[in-house]
Amino acid sequence: MSDIELVNVNKYICRDINLKIEDKELFVIVGTTGAGKTTMLNVMAGVTDYNGSVLINGVNVDSIAPGKRGVGYLFQDLALFPHLTVESNIAFGLRAKGYEKTEIDKSVSSLMEMMRIGKLARRYPHMLSGGEKKRVALARSLAPSPAILLLDEPTSSLDHKTAKYLRSELNSLLKNMGITTVCVTHDLREAEEIADRIALISNGEIEQVSSPTELFFSPFNRVVSEFIGMPNIIECRESRVLASGLMEVMSDDLRIVLPYDGNNIRKIAIWPDDIYISDVKPPGPALNRFKGRVEEIAQYNSSVRVRVSIGKTILLAELPVTAFDEISLEQGKQVHVVIKLRRLRYVEA
Repeated sequence: MSDIELVNVNKYICRDINLKIEDKELFVIVGTTGAGKTTMLNVMAGVTDYNGSVLINGVNVDSIAPGKRGVGYLFQDLALFPHLTVESNIAFGLRAKGYEKTEIDKSVSSLMEMMRIGKLARRYPHMLSGGEKKRVALARSLAPSPAILLLDEPTSSLDHKTAKYLRSELNSLLKNMGITTVCVTHDLREAEEIADRIALISNGEIEQVSSPTELFFSPFNRVVSEFIGMPNIIECRESRVLASGLMEVMSDDLRIVLPYDGNNIRKIAIWPDDIYISDVKPPGPALNRFKGRVEEIAQYNSSVRVRVSIGKTILLAELPVTAFDEISLEQGKQVHVVIKLRRLRYVEA
């Protein structure tokens, strides 16, 4: 068993944090910069002072030094030693703990093979790509065989393709190793790709703890809804397969065709920026196109939110200011609405 629990923790912006991460769970804390994510990791690791309690397997570890808590920590800045090779960086923690050389060599070799960095053994950090540095730092964190692993923005600074590939590998690796993992990120898509559960934190307070699906389809409050992008949740009263890979779902006022092949769908989420509005009929096929009425217009810094009704259904659309300025919209005006299902999420019946 390797669960970790925060009880009434206070530190900096974090206020009265109560949170429990279960054994072998891959738990992600998500929030904006400055929300308190890294502070929570530092408290768990014991690298900062705090008020409240941290329990590991039900045992209070407040008076236990960071190096003896059995917690591995991958810092956002990686903190690789520039004067040590990849091999020596990974072995550093084991040598500090007094492990025998044969045991160190065996562990380092196994980790390098696992992380696919065996060919980099003799290289120094300045000779590595961003993705390679992440793998080395992760291997070093795993070397002492921690029961709990803390990851601070593990794919930050990587390009999209490399980050997605590393997330997939990371998820598979940690699940196979059975390590209780707490990861923090500002990227909601990263969180949903790897998390068993997600905690959304805002201004030092936890707003919601739930599965990724529950977070998207049942946000607890407006803070959560704003963070995930204010998705339009459509209740589907029935659905039917049209052809291989295509399904039509029906709500009271909408019939939406989407790529899918499986069970019936109960709910779908449509993001505001995936709804296109025009005052003239756009070219193209009539798929997922409707006529609606503008009910409300609200301008923000760089975008305009438009509420449009299609029958009794109200959809929220979000347009860049530049796009809004190119069309003529006003309250009460009839418009054409196109739903683009690029980031489709759904709940099966």
